[in-house]
Amino acid sequence: MTLRSRGGRGGRNGEFALAAALALDGLNFHLLAADTDGIDGSEHNAGAFADGTTVKRLRALGVDPRRILDANDSYTAFRSIDDLFETGPTGTNVNDFRAILLA
Repeated sequence: MTLRSRGGRGGRNGEFALAAALALDGLNFHLLAADTDGIDGSEHNAGAFADGTTVKRLRALGVDPRRILDANDSYTAFRSIDDLFETGPTGTNVNDFRAILLA
């Protein structure tokens, strides 16, 4: 994750999910990127879900995923398509968790 903006919302797991969605756009994949403590960066979500339709769904809402990624604002992108992963605080911070299914 490269911090380019100080006004963006979200954290490194949302950034990872959005970058993966852009790189794998249109392919048959499903991804979860989350923090085990239930908080990804600056917001209340643990991370985000992404799949081969993420970019298409964002663009259908008028959201430019590349611009959002460059602005370090992944929270806003995933909130707009209801793909935030929200667990609430877990009280345990082991590490980031990432799962990817390629079909």
